[in-house]
Amino acid sequence: MSRCIPVAAAEACANCGKPEGDGMKLKNCTACRLVKYCGVDCQRVHRKKHKKACKQRVAELKDEELYGQGHERPEGDFCPICTLPIPLPMDDNSFFMACCMKQICRGCAMAAQKRGMLDNCAFCRTPGPENDADDLAMIKARVAKNDPVAILFLGQKYNYGLSGLQKDMRKAVELYTEAAELGSTDALYALGSAHYKGSGVQQDKTKAAEFWTKAAMQGHVESRYNLGRCEIEREKHHRAVRHYLISAKMGHKNSLEMIQIGLMAGLATNEQYAEALKGYQDAVEEMKSHDRDEAKAYLDRDN
Repeated sequence: MSRCIPVAAAEACANCGKPEGDGMKLKNCTACRLVKYCGVDCQRVHRKKHKKACKQRVAELKDEELYGQGHERPEGDFCPICTLPIPLPMDDNSFFMACCMKQICRGCAMAAQKRGMLDNCAFCRTPGPENDADDLAMIKARVAKNDPVAILFLGQKYNYGLSGLQKDMRKAVELYTEAAELGSTDALYALGSAHYKGSGVQQDKTKAAEFWTKAAMQGHVESRYNLGRCEIEREKHHRAVRHYLISAKMGHKNSLEMIQIGLMAGLATNEQYAEALKGYQDAVEEMKSHDRDEAKAYLDRDN
């Protein structure tokens, strides 16, 4: 046979045409599952004719996974007190607590202070560290328990040379790798950034995209945005817009702005921008609370 017949359309060997039955069971092409074969010999003979269709279908399946997964932010992006997603960028809108490895939104932190909880963690009530040594001791206690968040956080300390540690990107990458193996999506993002820049490892933008892809498919917003940037570099603008659409709907302002720029350049449609804007507005609304509005007003007044 000279063409590839989808499995659903014909229960026969794609090479010799032999139908299934009489004790003979056909086996799918494990890569694309478009066709079936009666044996390895037929699969080998048919490979040259099938290769193009197989490769195309494998790429389609990968895209279905890439763009079909990771539309919801991970658990770590939600404040453990009010249970609302933390506004992006998270570092500007929350506090990381070394005692319990929780990210507390500014609204809940201010509410706790108003109740007189000035020096204790708003979540676990542990007194805050008094100096760098106390801070590191808290982190290392959690690292000893194989907490991926703590391992990532210690890696960030080495990355930036914080809490009295000497800057050491190689050590940071080692810790990021360990945290990623324990399931941290933030660590996957950090590894992608390290490989993209060549910090602590040899620069490898392809590997960076692989790390960001794994993180994005688990809901990591910045990784999704960075994949869009990678596609822009490859001049695959339609693929970039698909990434930005997902991250914009998760409340990522820069992604919305990139789609707006694409619209003005003729690289995105009015419908795509309208969809991104509506999704972004819905996500921002979901992140609002009275305590957060009060905290923002207080900061704006101070600035």
